[in-house]
Amino acid sequence: MTMFASTFRWLQRKRYQYEVTFSLYMLTPTEKFIFNSFLFLFFSMIVIAMTLYLPQHIAFLTNRAWFYYNGDESAKAAIHSIVESATHTVLVEKVKETVVNNAAGSTILDAAKEL
Repeated sequence: MTMFASTFRWLQRKRYQYEVTFSLYMLTPTEKFIFNSFLFLFFSMIVIAMTLYLPQHIAFLTNRAWFYYNGDESAKAAIHSIVESATHTVLVEKVKETVVNNAAGSTILDAAKEL
């Protein structure tokens, strides 16, 4: 059997399965045409809707998942600035205290050297 004949036989078998599965074998040719037309239009609309709206929906879901995983950037920046400013003021106070202590300590050491 040639490749063409086996392909043709496979297509006939698939057509027969389709007609038996949807009970089209008992319909008239006009009724089959109407049913197949409705089926074709339905699947065409599904494909068009997927082409138009699925990329936007996937982008929306991806952005939502990113938000759930990483949080809001403006909230992160606000918290970071609050922590940074609080840390900065504490750090400045520690440096001032250390400088004052070192200055006081150096005068004590100088006074001890003089004695």
